[in-house]
Amino acid sequence: MNYATIKKHDVANGPGVRVSLFVSGCTHHCPECFNAEAWDFQYGDLYTPETEEEILKALDHSYIRGISLLGGEPFEDANRRTVTELLQRVRKMYPQKDVWCYTGYTYDTDLLGWIREGKEDVLPLLSLIDVLVDGEFIAARKNLRIPFRGSENQRIIDVQTSLRQKETVLVKEYIL
Repeated sequence: MNYATIKKHDVANGPGVRVSLFVSGCTHHCPECFNAEAWDFQYGDLYTPETEEEILKALDHSYIRGISLLGGEPFEDANRRTVTELLQRVRKMYPQKDVWCYTGYTYDTDLLGWIREGKEDVLPLLSLIDVLVDGEFIAARKNLRIPFRGSENQRIIDVQTSLRQKETVLVKEYIL
């Protein structure tokens, strides 16, 4: 997996101060995407064990609330394994930190559909995520006033509650 950038003090992609990993590779190609250069799976730098250590070290501060995963697309086939392995280490080392993930896929249709189809690497990744911002960016629905999203179609989902209740549960404080 390649990655576009690591932001060690991000305040735009989830609540509080966060470490954000922008992975490379995305097949959505949303018109007016803010990060179109990261569509290319070869863009940026190779994700290495040293990269992972850099991320884990950046999380080791009390003022860092958690980690956010963006893209590119963390749920692309080529990215899921590495992202899952990173989050397993984050959960072990920093169980108090929260995990946000941004995806152009939809939780109910795409991700749960893949699980029903037998894609065995989707549920392990979902089980490590607290909050999922789902749905493609739609330029015609762009709204800079809504928190932590680019367009009004995107939802902020409480993943763990959704998995337990077997229905999509939105994070109430961010509902339009």
